[in-house]
Order: sequence, then C-alpha cells, then structure tokens
Amino acid sequence: MTRKYKLKIAFFGTSQGAVIALEELKNVGLAPSLVITTPDKPKGRKLVLSPPLAKVWAEKNNVNFVQSEKLDETLLELLREGAFDLFVVASYGKLLSNEFLALPKHGTLNVHPSLLPKLRGPSPIVSAILEDEKKTGVTIILLDEGLDSGPVVAQASIEPEPWPPYAGELEELLLQEGTKLLIEILPEWVAGKIKPEAQDENKATFTKKIKKEDGLIELDGNPYQNLLKIRAFDKWPGAYFFADKQGKKIRVKITDADLENDTLKINKVIPEGKKEMDYEDFLRG
Repeated sequence: MTRKYKLKIAFFGTSQGAVIALEELKNVGLAPSLVITTPDKPKGRKLVLSPPLAKVWAEKNNVNFVQSEKLDETLLELLREGAFDLFVVASYGKLLSNEFLALPKHGTLNVHPSLLPKLRGPSPIVSAILEDEKKTGVTIILLDEGLDSGPVVAQASIEPEPWPPYAGELEELLLQEGTKLLIEILPEWVAGKIKPEAQDENKATFTKKIKKEDGLIELDGNPYQNLLKIRAFDKWPGAYFFADKQGKKIRVKITDADLENDTLKINKVIPEGKKEMDYEDFLRG
C-alpha cells in the first residue's frame, strides 16, 4: 500500500486484540512510534508476573512503549512532548480524559468490535456470541470521555460463518477488519473530509465485565445456549461444569463442543489438575 501521508501515531492497547490491530498497522507502514499499555501482572495458578501482549509486540518490533497503571500527569506530559498526529485505541480497557483526547492533531480514533451503539463496554465480542448476534461488525469512533459513546467515523457489518464462532476467532476477524477499515478511511480523515455522526443514544446497549462464575453451565440446560457459552468463553473464563470423581467435586472445563441433532456434543475437556482429554475418556475414567 502506497501512502502519500505520514503520521506520528501513539497506540493504546493491552490484549490480543491490540496485537492484531498493531500487526495490521505495521503491515501498511503505519506502525506507531509509541505503545501505551498496562503494567505486568501476575497470571496463572502460580501467579507468574507476565507482560501485556502489546508490550511483547512492542519489544519484538523495536517500538518504544510505556507501561502505566494510571493515566496521570507524567504520561500526559510525555504525550504532549511527543507532538503526535493521531492516537489509536484498540483493546485497551481504560477511558481517556479530555486532557489526553485533546492532544493529537487528528484526534483519537478507537477500533471497536461491534456495531455501535449496540454492545458498548468491556465485552462486545463475548456478548455478541452470548446474545446470538449473527450480524455484528466494527465501528471506528472519535473517542470522547464516555464509554464508547463518541461519534461514528466509519462502520462495517460482518456476518461470521460458521456461526457461532469461538471468541478468539471472532476477535481476530473483527480486529483485523476493524483496523483495515481504519487504514482505509485515514487519508480522508486526515484531510478533514469525514464528518463524524453522533450515535443514537436510544439504541445503545451495554455489555458487562465477565466474571469467572459466568462460565458455569448446567449440562441439562438448553443445548444451544450452552454451546454459545462454550464458544463465547473459550479464552476466559472457559465454560465449565462440576463433576464428582472418586468422591471429590472437581471443575471440568469444556474446550471443544458441537451441536448435533439439537443435542450438545462435548468433544474435549480439561478436568481440574489434568491435561486436555477426550470427553469420552473422561467419562470412562
């Protein structure tokens, strides 16, 4: 892709969705000169201190990065001195105040994986699957201080097939397509040829922060709803049920399942403290 413009970009992101967006930007020569992400955090059962994936990407690609728990005066001053043309936000998880939003010449654009104003908030991808939203999409908004409430710069509908997808698959699809849409509209945005359109607040819906207990399913529950939960929670917290094994109640995570003749067919599971195995082997054991 040949570009007739050059932008100094600061990118705000943390998780895998941010990495997908960063790769798309890098592939067209729009890699940011600075990545703002969160501090390393303990992960896993052993609570090993682990870096956010956006930091891992930045180190691998020799891009400067800042890890900041708070969007404080120190970070504000660093960004002010950077004289950035554009801020891009994807899978970041924090709200930017007007002090930050006012800094870049061309504003702060957010890649949001839903058809706003539907599915605002922290879990649009998981919620799209749980709510059986077969038609979803991506939205580029000019960020304001609200929760995904800024005016729409561009939007595209997507109907993933086959349905329902796993959340990881849908995240990759939506963040790739969303970042490609961002790249596509950037020349006109920078030239001032796009007028953002306010969202219809009457149509706004909101997603919630996912909790570990949300992954619990009842095996005798609605098969299709259970399948949606298994697919939606594949990354975290995982769909699980409890089983009695040798007089002990254990948690069993479902990693692969399908629907056959309106019946939930569980293919693979991870019993508590063990490795992944075929569900039939688990039942025999």
